[in-house]
Amino acid sequence: MKPKLPDSAPSTAKPWHSLEIEKALAVQKSNPDTGLTSKQTSELLHEYGANELQEFGGRKPLSILIDQFTNIMLVMLMAVAVVSAILDLRSGDFPKDAIAISFIVILNGLLGFVQESRAEKALAALKRLSSPRVRVLRDSKIFELPAKELVPGDIVFLETGMQIAADGRLLEAQNLQVMEAALTGEAEAVHKDSTLHLPEDASLGDRINMVYQGTEVVQGRAKMLVTATGMQTELGKIAALLQSVEAQPTPLQQRMSQLANVLVTSSLALVAVVIIGGIVRTGSFQHFDQLLKVSLSMAVAVVPEGLPAVITVTLAIGTQRMVRHQALIRKLPAVETLGSVTTICSDKTGTLTQNKMVVQQINVSSNSIRVTGDGYAPTGTFELSTSNQDKNIKSIEPKDYPELEQLLFACVLCNDAVLQKKHSEWEILGDPTEGALLSVAGKAGMQQAKLLNQFTRIAEFPFSSERKRMSVICQRRQTELTQILSAQEEYQAPDSQLIMFTKGSPELILELCTSDYVGTKSSFALNDEKRAYILEQNNQMASQGLRVLGFAYKPLDTTVPTTLLDEKTTERELIWIGLVGMLDAPRPEAKAAVAQCQQAGIRPVMITGDHQLTAQAIAYDLGIAKPGDLILSGQELEKLSAPELEQQVNQVSIYARVSPEHKLRIVEALKNQGKLVAMTGDGVNDAPALKQANIGVAMGITGTDVSKEASDMVLLDDNFATIIRAIEEGRVVYDNIRRFIKYILGSNIGEVLTVAAASLIGLGETPLSPLQILWMNLVTDGLPALALAMESPEPDVMNRPPYNPHESIFARGLGFYIIRIGIILGLITIALMEWAYNYTQQSGDPERWKTMVFTTLCLAQMGHALAIRSNTQLTIQLNPFSNPYLLAAISLTTVLQLMLIYVAPLRSFFNTHLLSLPELGICIGCSALVFVWIELEKLFIKHFRQERKITYKV
Repeated sequence: MKPKLPDSAPSTAKPWHSLEIEKALAVQKSNPDTGLTSKQTSELLHEYGANELQEFGGRKPLSILIDQFTNIMLVMLMAVAVVSAILDLRSGDFPKDAIAISFIVILNGLLGFVQESRAEKALAALKRLSSPRVRVLRDSKIFELPAKELVPGDIVFLETGMQIAADGRLLEAQNLQVMEAALTGEAEAVHKDSTLHLPEDASLGDRINMVYQGTEVVQGRAKMLVTATGMQTELGKIAALLQSVEAQPTPLQQRMSQLANVLVTSSLALVAVVIIGGIVRTGSFQHFDQLLKVSLSMAVAVVPEGLPAVITVTLAIGTQRMVRHQALIRKLPAVETLGSVTTICSDKTGTLTQNKMVVQQINVSSNSIRVTGDGYAPTGTFELSTSNQDKNIKSIEPKDYPELEQLLFACVLCNDAVLQKKHSEWEILGDPTEGALLSVAGKAGMQQAKLLNQFTRIAEFPFSSERKRMSVICQRRQTELTQILSAQEEYQAPDSQLIMFTKGSPELILELCTSDYVGTKSSFALNDEKRAYILEQNNQMASQGLRVLGFAYKPLDTTVPTTLLDEKTTERELIWIGLVGMLDAPRPEAKAAVAQCQQAGIRPVMITGDHQLTAQAIAYDLGIAKPGDLILSGQELEKLSAPELEQQVNQVSIYARVSPEHKLRIVEALKNQGKLVAMTGDGVNDAPALKQANIGVAMGITGTDVSKEASDMVLLDDNFATIIRAIEEGRVVYDNIRRFIKYILGSNIGEVLTVAAASLIGLGETPLSPLQILWMNLVTDGLPALALAMESPEPDVMNRPPYNPHESIFARGLGFYIIRIGIILGLITIALMEWAYNYTQQSGDPERWKTMVFTTLCLAQMGHALAIRSNTQLTIQLNPFSNPYLLAAISLTTVLQLMLIYVAPLRSFFNTHLLSLPELGICIGCSALVFVWIELEKLFIKHFRQERKITYKV
């Protein structure tokens, strides 16, 4: 049952971004100059409650522990333990079988409890995003208060470095930039504008007149009107979504539940057959206790007690392998679930892309120039396209193109960022966009430090959301050293003594220009045709998903004091230089990873809060989508009903400008279509979808604590390719789980048939005690099974579609194999048992036949483990040392089994009997028949394939 949201607080959900400032103030009954009164705040605090995230629902540890013992197999074992204890106590024996079974039940219960009881800490991580103190205007005075005391209608002051404590409508904003990546997924700070009122359907990332709880002010200052607090904020809605998502069983858990039902049903049916058959055969209840003991042994034989532990260790081994591939598994069942993934919903920024802005294209003086290189490293080439079809490309030197050189000077000088190398990696201090400009200049050999030695910035007109441009005024230094440095440079620096460089919105910059720079320190007047061409180039670059900046410059009169320069008179009659288009470029390995993903039958889907054109450009480049494919924006998705979305979800590979609720809906729609979904994310906004997905994948580097706590797996390198490697490991783990389930259950069926046959053929007593069966299930089956989990992957593991996540554990011939091999093992052992019973009655200890049966079953499993390594290749064809763990497990298990026979204390405890060497040899010979049978099956199948040209795969 989903937890119910608290409904004590009234809803404050209004389209505040679409309201004028005066209207918003009126609705909240607040005054921007005096703030709320003490009486108002007291009433509002009582009405809306504290500005805190609330926790509700959730399972208690005791409930989780009790649930572990409701597993049908453990319930049956508990019943067996009780009945066994009663029978032993009645006969005056120590109830060691009951104690051993109880120990196994408790161990399996605790194992499940440890796996399931990891408390979700996502809400605690969300709470850490709340600001501890705020500056608020009340009763005409400014107070510093705890953030939890804020109420709707409060007037709050924001400054650089502050974490925003509530949702609010901006009243005033001076050059305000807010980092909203945690909520929207966008890597860049958002420039805010308090003067705008926006359409009601504007997406969260486009509401630039609003600020939200949990985001951070990176520049500027502002005054805001609080519009929502606590669970009514966007952060609160995420908290509610996060807590309302129900945990669902993984495919492995579903398959193990199905397996338990089959085994217990089969066990009870066999128990009934044995007891009823025994009573009918004897005609009385005289031997009822003996029949009950036989039934108890059968019940223990059916249940693979060691299977949960073997699966847990196998999954743990898988997690260790994945860590070596930079994937950290937080929840063990996720290892196997990865192998069944059919759809990967990936965020764009930082996962498919580098989370680094990289200049891709430059347009100067009618020349379109491509720029190569990755990340911020100042290494790459400039390529000039000499035809409209971009078929003729030639590399160029920037120094041979004065207009390009002038543009690159502007990139360096009109810039506040710093490019530096740290631990062999290039990184940016400052805005990523400006970092990209420094990087592209560095590719032309222009070093920031050297240029700053030649030019001094003496004035600037800073960027603002209203101006949408930035200008710097630089003066050439006239010293002997700078003249020497200038002479040594390969490039020609601007020769103006006083020069202004401007960058910003191409359309606005172009309006301020009157001429166009064409190189050789000359320019021509900008006519309408040239302006139209520049705007066309700008639109073309923008349609490719590039972020485009326009650049211009202007030589200034050195006789005019800089103190008299102002932006209105100075930023006019500029000389146009060109356009620079940049993009958060795809990771170099992402394209190959997407192709491998598709080859493996997995569909990649991009879900991002970024703009549609940007998402489209990256998706086309990586092969996630192709031109003509359906793309859904958040606004379009909002209008679709759940059934309508489910109809389209299989055709859409790109979702842009989406909100947290949209991501959740997409995941739910895919799951309703039968898909097994992996969802990546790094922000707070991703947490509900991460928890809803079958596999939630958080980013280890850029991810928030909230997203990590809600996830099943963390990518330590934030790399999409790592998901593919993890999926490969998940498939290997699932294949190995199937392999040792075949191995363990085949043995169990042989045990059950042997125990049942002893009673039905009139031997009078069971050959195996519950304790001996536990030994087989835990040790002689368990150790080789663990070693089988170390088998190498099949060659085609990533060249096939994922197996149906809803398939039965017995699918693809597994059930038939288990029954077939179980019957063979049972028949061999029954034949030995019949002979050994008659043989041991003639001389010596008449109970030796039981130990011969026990030993034969145990040693037969060693040959079974060797043969099961491959479904098609003979054991002699395999490298015996490719899995040294199996050789070690078989050797150790064989020695332990012999110790039960030939070490007196162990022989007494396990009720075994001494065997002579010839008797042991007979046991070894009979057990080897299982190995021979499986190898002959492989030969038959190989011959059958060649003859009939059919495919057989277990």
